[in-house]
Amino acid sequence: MKDLVQIWSRVTGRQYTNVNSGERELGDLSHNRLKKADYDTSAFEANFSECEELNSKFTDDIDFNERKDAIINRLFEKRKKGQVARQPKCLFIFLMLGFFALGAGFFTLFLHPYDFLFKQKIVLQDGGEIFELWRKPEIELYTRIYLFNITNAEAYMAGNDSKIKLEEVGPYVYREALEHNVTSFNENGTLSAIPMHPLTWVEELSEGHKEDDMLFLPNIALLSIANVVSQQSFMARFGLNNLIGLTNSQPLARMTAREFMMGYKSELMTLGNTFMPGWIYFDKLGLIDRMYDFNGDFETIFTGENDVQLAGLIDTYKGSTDLPQWEGKHCSNVQYASDGTKFKGGVERNETILFFRKSLCRAAPLIPVKEGMKNGLKGYMYTFPEHMLDNGKVYEENKCFCRHGKCLPEGLIDVTDCYYGFPIALSYPHFYKGDDILFSKVEGLRPNQEEHETRMWIQPDSGLPLDVSAKIQINMALGDIAAIKNTARFADMYLPMLWFDIRMYQLPSGMEQRFKMYLNILPLVERAAMYISFMVGTILILVTIYILTFKIMFKSCNGQKTQCNMNFRSNMWIEKEKNTQNKRSNKDSIYAPCEVPLNESESDSSDEKLKKPFIKSHSDRIKQLSHLLTGKFSDSVGNMKGKVKDEITQTKNNMSDRKNSLIPPHIEEETNDAYKSDSGNSYQSVTQDSEDECKYLEVVDDGSEFETYHPKNENRRSKQLQKLDEPKNELYID
Repeated sequence: MKDLVQIWSRVTGRQYTNVNSGERELGDLSHNRLKKADYDTSAFEANFSECEELNSKFTDDIDFNERKDAIINRLFEKRKKGQVARQPKCLFIFLMLGFFALGAGFFTLFLHPYDFLFKQKIVLQDGGEIFELWRKPEIELYTRIYLFNITNAEAYMAGNDSKIKLEEVGPYVYREALEHNVTSFNENGTLSAIPMHPLTWVEELSEGHKEDDMLFLPNIALLSIANVVSQQSFMARFGLNNLIGLTNSQPLARMTAREFMMGYKSELMTLGNTFMPGWIYFDKLGLIDRMYDFNGDFETIFTGENDVQLAGLIDTYKGSTDLPQWEGKHCSNVQYASDGTKFKGGVERNETILFFRKSLCRAAPLIPVKEGMKNGLKGYMYTFPEHMLDNGKVYEENKCFCRHGKCLPEGLIDVTDCYYGFPIALSYPHFYKGDDILFSKVEGLRPNQEEHETRMWIQPDSGLPLDVSAKIQINMALGDIAAIKNTARFADMYLPMLWFDIRMYQLPSGMEQRFKMYLNILPLVERAAMYISFMVGTILILVTIYILTFKIMFKSCNGQKTQCNMNFRSNMWIEKEKNTQNKRSNKDSIYAPCEVPLNESESDSSDEKLKKPFIKSHSDRIKQLSHLLTGKFSDSVGNMKGKVKDEITQTKNNMSDRKNSLIPPHIEEETNDAYKSDSGNSYQSVTQDSEDECKYLEVVDDGSEFETYHPKNENRRSKQLQKLDEPKNELYID
């Protein structure tokens, strides 16, 4: 009985060692097992237990190199429709495109390619687009002239009126064809050019006024010569008085508007041209004609090669950065000034710029007063500062505008040396912002900011003028000329003659569209490209990281549904094991029979096979056998042997079927002899010696001690079986 208990303990609780997973090793295992025992139920159970352990051990025995390769492959693999597709090329392209887009965004952010291209374009180069626009601008620039007609000329000359009454007449409009005749490009980043400003009469814009309108206007020749000679010797004054008497010249003359503006014949001017050719080289005098006389003028202009902001600005005028008529840099400097064609580019909001025209006789400062849109482009509105025409009364540095130490009242600037020695002074129209003394001997002037203030809209980035309205008045600042015949009533008088407005209403449509693209669209394109580059680059990199992290590295497949699990290592090995088992199952692997049910009834339903695996069914049957053995052993050994013999016969048949399904054909050839010899002998021995008590219970020797059956031990076994029947000796099976 003791032997049966030990045998039963071995059957139900025996632990088996791991075996290799190779097919030949499994065959050798079966061969050795059958050699040690003719037939044993525990060996049958161990066979299938070891099969199950082989599958579990496969995951634990993965080599480190295989795990490393699996991790690397996992980074670039993606499961599609049950198949694994490698995607390193796609992800690599995504990643490279992402970094390229980010690089393009940072390149745009820090280097500003638009600014670089625009700077290269705005440089004045021979044949360049901006150079051609500067050399001969397509703009429509007009000079609008307003004359002061003296309505009480006879009454004033007769002494009946104490003040000259003035009436503004105009406009008389001329179109100015601005052009620069470029002579050479210099090595210091400048070019040499001769400015030309020919005028063309435009009657349709003159609002009904014509050049042949008859007006009473000052006799510029008489008053100018009288002002010059009045300060000289008695003999010079005596000679001039005789000439005035012979020619009957009057300080106020009736003439056409064109004669006054473009020049009229004067006997005094003819005599001056004859006897004083170094002073007066022209035989007729007109204010606009003299103002636009550029004979002998030349200048050098910055091309922007060294500093793109200076492109189009004046470097020197007549070979010098200073005007000869002024003393002191503050008054004489013309360098970095604009002639109105193009202003300084890249200016700040509160930066002052310079404007120079020959008629101004100086570089006048312009200050920004307003910001807005003009003609569809961003611009700053500039005007002359409050005390630009101050002669030192307000600003001490402006005393350099006092000619020979004689300062005119505020609101006037003496430009005698710029107008051939004629007593010409400049002011704002109608003496706007001028001293009250300027109105002492004239009436009819109505200064108004809206009509008489200079305004220039300039695009700050390019220096392109968008809307120009430069307004200046030409006056005669007469001294003490009482000693000159017919001019006594004009002594110490500030006499207005005309004022003009250099006007550009808007850019030509073609130029406007072109600069809208350069200044409005392209900067937006650059900015949009920068933001898009950052967004695209970020998205591509994040998508790549997401795919690598959640779609590939941490992806686990459960049936047909894919679930992302952060347990990377376990999921990877589980999926690796499943793939390996599937492959080996397709190749009729020796592990496939591990999933086969114990009998044919269980193989009919695939659901039962999943719910009740073979090992579990086998274990249940062993337990049933144990209960059967326990319940019947107490009756008689003979009855138990018959029942056990039936169970062994059934188990033998199952094992025979199992052997055939467990060993594949290519393995069976190698192990067939062992199975045939050992198993055959074992089965035969069991059949022949079935009469011998308990010989069928012999098991494989794995190191444990077993008692061999012998008839002499029958009495001892009987006693042990009797003890099992007692309630206190109940058998516990683990």
